Amino acid sequence: MKKLVLLIGISVALNITSCAKKQEQKEDTGKFTVTNPVLMDTMFTKEYVSQIKSVQNIEIRAQEKGFLQNIYVDEGQFVNTGQVLFRIMPKIYEAELLKAQAEAKAAEIELKNAKALADKNIVSKSEQAVAQAKFDQANAEVSLAKLHLSFTEIRAPFAGTIDRIPKKIGSLIDEGELLTTLSDNTQVFAYFNVSEPEYIQYQTDIKDRGDSTVSLLLANGETLKYKGKVEVIESEFNNETGNIAFRAKFPNPDKLLKNGETGKVLMTVPIKKAVIIPQKATYEIQDKKYVFVVDKNNVVKSREIKITGELPDLYVVKSGITISDKILLEGVQKATDDEKIKYEYQNPKEVLSHLKIKAE
Repeated sequence: MKKLVLLIGISVALNITSCAKKQEQKEDTGKFTVTNPVLMDTMFTKEYVSQIKSVQNIEIRAQEKGFLQNIYVDEGQFVNTGQVLFRIMPKIYEAELLKAQAEAKAAEIELKNAKALADKNIVSKSEQAVAQAKFDQANAEVSLAKLHLSFTEIRAPFAGTIDRIPKKIGSLIDEGELLTTLSDNTQVFAYFNVSEPEYIQYQTDIKDRGDSTVSLLLANGETLKYKGKVEVIESEFNNETGNIAFRAKFPNPDKLLKNGETGKVLMTVPIKKAVIIPQKATYEIQDKKYVFVVDKNNVVKSREIKITGELPDLYVVKSGITISDKILLEGVQKATDDEKIKYEYQNPKEVLSHLKIKAE
């Protein structure tokens, strides 16, 4: 009997201890940390989708009609200024040059005879002038024939890389037909579009201007090791998008970048009176970001927010909350809509002191 009483006592004690622990655990899980958004001047790095263009990129086209006699280069080959790329069969143009030179020689003889006769007053000076005109015309025909002949030899106007060569030796080439494309990729341009508010912020005050030195994020997620510089801003906005195009130039000594590539320009943009919140205070549903706002009755309500910029541990909020709103900082994953909670308030400055931020 005494053993039974002892066992019952131990069991009751264990149950009381267990209930106390469960109650304590329940109270712990019911506590949340709350803070406020912060209003401050800061800066963040923004990504802009960009199109990569060679500093020089031109089409090489035939200036004369004929059969493609020689191809001296290969696709993807680097060529120097003045290097011969193609030759179009020049026989007909060589013949035209010989004919023009013969006619020029005949005109020269005729001019000498007319001059000698005019000096002896056998013929008039006007006949000498006519012979002179014929001689000049014949020389012009020679120059024109030489020019046409030179067009059969196509040279590189600048150093660069040869693109695809669609025609092969023996192909009949029409005047103006595309032979290849030549790109100078030693430097490249990155074109990207900036919204009107960002453009105004960039241009308004030199002190607050966005950094003209930019980086380039490549398609594989890596950053180009060379920095670029914003050099040109176009003269007008696109009426349909409300954006204006910026152009940055990047060095490309490794020839990594090619004409037509895409990437993202990373530009540091200043922002005045930005609403800042920690990233861990948010959660995401279907690419939309939300926070839990605590009302005066300590009830949490989910609210969608719009993000305008991103820092390492923080978000710059465009809309959805104000600095007077209390938001959940810890316990976001445990909270549910319309739940009444107990919380501890943490000063936002103390919160930010443990996070990464760029402040002016």
